Amino acid sequence: MDNQTIVIYRNYYSETVNEKLILKIKNYCKKKRIKFYLSNNIQIAIKLNLDGAYIPSFNKNTKHLSYSFKKNFKIVGSAHNLREIRTKETQKVDKIFLSSLFKKNKNYLGINKFKLLSKMTRKEVVVLGGISKKNLKRLKILNLSEFAGISYFE
Repeated sequence: MDNQTIVIYRNYYSETVNEKLILKIKNYCKKKRIKFYLSNNIQIAIKLNLDGAYIPSFNKNTKHLSYSFKKNFKIVGSAHNLREIRTKETQKVDKIFLSSLFKKNKNYLGINKFKLLSKMTRKEVVVLGGISKKNLKRLKILNLSEFAGISYFE
């Protein structure tokens, strides 16, 4: 991992937030010079002085727009279609994770639809979904400098 790496902690299985665990991960990331974002809880991300927050596609809330952030606090969000892209723009995210590029799930876009959707926003777009070492070279077609993944790093 390099200093461009960002870890996003998502825990959708529990209603409670384990702040001790989040702080442990934050401290590890800080030592390794990795940025650390919390998913779906901007208030806790601000409270724990994290680098940023991630807003999943299912979260349509704009309540965070009234919060005050430190200067370098970033908000990223994910989208799967044009309507969700517009929602993320309304939420004023810094970047949009657009998925799924390669993973053939219910949100599958493929390269052509991905290119079309990514041109419909002025926000920076990050490719997500099914990225592997085998198809990494195919990303050059999209002329993007960033990608996100789970299976790539497993």
